[in-house]
Formats: sequence, C-alpha cells, structure tokens
Amino acid sequence: MATEEIKNGVFWVGALDWNVRDFHGYSTYKGTTYNAYLIKDEKNVLFDTVKGPFEHEMLHNIREVMNPEDIDYIVVNHVELDHSGYLAEMIKLCKPEKVFCSPMGARAIASHFHDSGDWPLEIVKSGDTLSLGSKTVHFLETKMLHWPDSMFSYIPEEKLLISSDAFGQHWATTERFADELPKGAVFAHAKKYYANILHLFSPNVTKLLKTVADLGLEIDMIAPDHGLIWRSQTADILECYKRWASYDLKKRAVIIYDSMWHSTEKMAKAISNGLREEGVDARILNAKVTHRSDIMVDVMEAKGLILGSSTLNNGILPTMADVCTYITGLRPKKKIGAAFGSFGWSGEGVRHLNLFLEKMDCEILHDGIKVKNVPTVDDFKLLTELGAKIGRDIKKSFE
Repeated sequence: MATEEIKNGVFWVGALDWNVRDFHGYSTYKGTTYNAYLIKDEKNVLFDTVKGPFEHEMLHNIREVMNPEDIDYIVVNHVELDHSGYLAEMIKLCKPEKVFCSPMGARAIASHFHDSGDWPLEIVKSGDTLSLGSKTVHFLETKMLHWPDSMFSYIPEEKLLISSDAFGQHWATTERFADELPKGAVFAHAKKYYANILHLFSPNVTKLLKTVADLGLEIDMIAPDHGLIWRSQTADILECYKRWASYDLKKRAVIIYDSMWHSTEKMAKAISNGLREEGVDARILNAKVTHRSDIMVDVMEAKGLILGSSTLNNGILPTMADVCTYITGLRPKKKIGAAFGSFGWSGEGVRHLNLFLEKMDCEILHDGIKVKNVPTVDDFKLLTELGAKIGRDIKKSFE
C-alpha cells in the first residue's frame, strides 16, 4: 500500500519526485515530495494536490482509501503549482461541494486558473472552522510563508497541523516520518529548506510562532507539503524555527569566493588564517564548486560574511554575481564583513562586492583589499590582519 494512515482517519496521499534537481535555484539533490492529505470522515476532505505530472500517483493513493468521487471538500492551503498542479482536474473529477482557500488564495486561483469562475470557492480566514463530523478543521492564515495565499489547517481532535510549505524539507524518501531516518540528516535538510525558502520571511515566522503559542494549539504532529512528517520531534523542529527566525548567529565567518588563477583563492586562505588566530571558525566556500543553496545554509548562521572575486571585464566573476544576487534576495541580517580580490589591470571587483554587502545591510569593516596579479608576502600579512580584525569584531559582537 503506497498511501499511509498518519493519524486516525488521516492519510498521506501525495507523490514522490525522485528526479528533480533544481527548485527555483535551490539544489534538490535528494529529490522532493509533494504531500497531499486526505481525511476520511462524515465529510471527506483533500488537502492540496500535487505537481501536474504526478497526478496518477496521487490518484492511485487516494483510490486505496476511497473513490476520488467521494471527496466532499478540497482545501487549498497553497496555490503554488507544485501543490495545485492537479487542482483543476481534481475538481472536475470529484465535483466537490466546496473548495476552501484564503482570501489571497482566491485571487491566486483566479490568476492561475482562468476558467475557475464556476468553482465552488469558499473563502476562509484565520479563526474560521469546518466541521467534518468527528473532526474539525481550524484555518490559520500564514501570509508570506511563503506566498500571500498560504494558510495552515489544524485538526484539534488529532493535534495535527497541516503546515503547507512551512516545516518542510526537499527530500524524497519512502519513509513518511522524520523519526524513521537519522536525526542529523533530517534536520540538515530542514535547515537548508529554511535557509533557502523561509529565511527571507523570518519576522513572519516569529509572529506565527507567537500566534500558535497564544492560541494554545496542542500539536503532536506537523504534516508539511514537502518531505517528512514530524511526529516525535515536533518540539525540536518548532524550537529550530524559533532560533533560525531570531537570526541566532554563531561566532563564525563564511568566506565566499571565486578565482581565475588561484590568487583570490590564496587570499581567502590568508583571511581564514587570521580568523583562526582569533579563535573564530571559518568556512571557505568556492562558488565555482559549491551550490548557491548550500552556501546559503552557512551564510544563515554566520556572523561574518566575506566576499572575494577576481575582476573580470571591470566586474566580478559570474559565479559570484550569481551567489551574491541569490543571497541578497534572502535578506540576511546582522552580518559584518569585507571584500577582497585580485585583478590584472582594472580592479573594480572589490567595489562591486562592497555594493552587494551594502544591499545585504552588512556592516563593512574595511574598504577591501585588492591585489594586482599575485599576492606578495606583504599582501598576505595584510590579509591575515584583515581576518584577525573581522574575528575580533565577531567576538566583540557576542560580548
């Protein structure tokens, strides 16, 4: 049986995508899942659908529980097409009495599905409830987590939170629950997911967690739309989200660089030596070989952010432009850092990197060090001193 009963009368009926390797610029090297959930009660309700090409997998799973035509309601927690790709066809197939969505969800449905005018849409807001018989669905709008239309569905009788795109991971597995796999691996995927999907919306995450606490919701299972379901580790993932959303940084620096003829690479290592002299840990990440979404995981928790690039055509190397643009869009906070790089004849690279640091609201501690062609012994001394200065400022920020 492909489907699984995750709670009494609540079934996972989603699909596994083993082959996807890129998700809007995020490296999904372990694939992902498109989770959909079905509650069997006096009124049967389907929560979200799946990405279009996976409709047969979802329909097969639903048929193991009931005929799709027996579904009374559909809840659209999120309109993004990896969760609504089969929504229009599902509505035609099961002819639901009602399709529930948030106010912004109704707008998103209209702009995604231009023939949705005759759909039986029912707009719900935070605090609205839906009786299914023995179970009740409580709706909670979660705007900008991570789309304007996003909302949660909470089933108090089962202490179950169906959390849309929050608390997920991009990881395809035949296991359904997080505690069925090594904890370190699961939380590493959850951390990468937060860093690349939700970090931008951290203030909203903090407000949401407070709302959940104020409402006194009892939650012993969180069922996200991607990845594994949280069961015995629910408190742990909630605590992680609280910490990540608060910009809880570590005494660490991330040095991100690309190099044409290894001069900038040597500069990165010299700066790292200075940081280590001050007892500050450093991550040296070559943008040529490290994916932007993996870089962002280290950036999220590091206090220091140091950027390096050779100058190319009066600018920076394309890999660094890519990474810096990506990081800027995710709006890291409370960083300190500097820029560095080598050049052949013009040397504008450091200036461009400083502009990126400014866009990231990073406190720039130095104008930057640029070296013509190959660094000298004196250059290495200056670079090591720069690393040491950044290290001291990092330590000072934690006093």
